[in-house]
Amino acid sequence: MASRLLALEGISNFRDYGDYPARDGARIVAARLYRSGHHVQATRGDVDVVAGLSLATVIDLRGASERALYPCKRPAGFSAQLLFADGETTQTGQALHDEAAAAVVTARDAHANMLRLYGEMPIQPHMIAAMRLYFTALAERDGSSLLHCLAGKDRTGFVVALVHKLLGVHYDDIVDDYLLTNAVTDIDARMAHRAPFLRARFGQAIQDDAIRTLMSVHPDYLEHSFAAISAHHGSAARYAADALGVTPSQMAQIESRLLV
Repeated sequence: MASRLLALEGISNFRDYGDYPARDGARIVAARLYRSGHHVQATRGDVDVVAGLSLATVIDLRGASERALYPCKRPAGFSAQLLFADGETTQTGQALHDEAAAAVVTARDAHANMLRLYGEMPIQPHMIAAMRLYFTALAERDGSSLLHCLAGKDRTGFVVALVHKLLGVHYDDIVDDYLLTNAVTDIDARMAHRAPFLRARFGQAIQDDAIRTLMSVHPDYLEHSFAAISAHHGSAARYAADALGVTPSQMAQIESRLLV
């Protein structure tokens, strides 16, 4: 699993999420689907590596406030089509893990808030708008794509899991890919960076274990998103069709481009 990772200095969690077994004996192609955190702190070397991927499409799941605060660095001559939805893709215009810190003291509080927000994520209007752009791009655009949000773990993790689900990836592999964030991300460094901000905003009582819970991913979070999809639409396929507007023709195009 770690071989999927592009070990960059200033871009967290940059990896290939293809090359998994899919439905009917097919496999998702490698080096076509990438995911990451933001590129605000990208080094010159990182930017060169990204340039070498010859990305055709970049889908930014962040909301307008995050994009304004944290502009991503792009290579010289950057020619990929950049897609994003107008408005905020979370309720407060913050990264989901920051939003979940409100009224949190313990790890149990943090876990409960993350569950709630993951349950709301599939029906958030601007997230739906961003996902519509992504699935249209997967159906219609050639070349490799990069999907990212701020940390590259929650909004990105959910959308990656949905793509996997729709392509018939086994749920164990879906969860393993989702949890790889915990293995390839320096959570201690992220805690040290984010803890002062969270405590200044939400109170000094928030415990270290609670911050670690916010900075990590957990199988329960993903299960909560899929449970919400089942409750509202019955299945991931119906959700893609009804909420995201993915037509049978588009799904067939996605499969023809991504499965071998």
